[in-house]
Amino acid sequence: METAKSYALPQLPYGYDQLQPHISKEQLTLHHQKHHQAYVNGANAILERLDKARKEGADFDVKATLKELSFHIGGHLLHSLFWANLAPAGKGGGKPTGTLGTALEKEFGSFDRFKKEFSLAATSVEGSGWAALSFCRQTNRPIIMQIEKHNTNVYPMFTILMVIDVWEHAYYLDYKNERAKFVDAFWNIVNWDEVNKRLERIFK
Repeated sequence: METAKSYALPQLPYGYDQLQPHISKEQLTLHHQKHHQAYVNGANAILERLDKARKEGADFDVKATLKELSFHIGGHLLHSLFWANLAPAGKGGGKPTGTLGTALEKEFGSFDRFKKEFSLAATSVEGSGWAALSFCRQTNRPIIMQIEKHNTNVYPMFTILMVIDVWEHAYYLDYKNERAKFVDAFWNIVNWDEVNKRLERIFK
């Protein structure tokens, strides 16, 4: 059996200054190196505590521990998806084509309608959370998720195709409390090729 591993902070597929002016170098660096790293550290610390408790036969608060673990793992995985579905300024944005473009047109009637619904999901998340585009294999439909924190309202088994982080730590340095302006800027740096690949992998 393969040795158990821990979580690790992924490298960004672009430089810290390559999402400007939509996300500043300072904002991206802080978000990736501090906030995302904190979720990685949090998940790994809990795994270490679990290993120690099991080795020693010690009891622990299972409910609280698993809730905390879900929060940190969710934060790590959603951030990892987020970085990968962004593209350097000038190389992203526009409208999706291919399988994804067709699926969105079929489900929402138009890309503009999808963009409107997704933006509203992102701007109206209560407190901190995410908007996500997912895909349901049972109905063969793309479905928008509005995720609170990192782990609430997630549809089990749905493949997540695209996410936007709307925790204040994702945009506060650049946009202060104007979440809607950050969401508008997001559409300029979406990596539609990556999002389309995620959808196409479902059908392979």
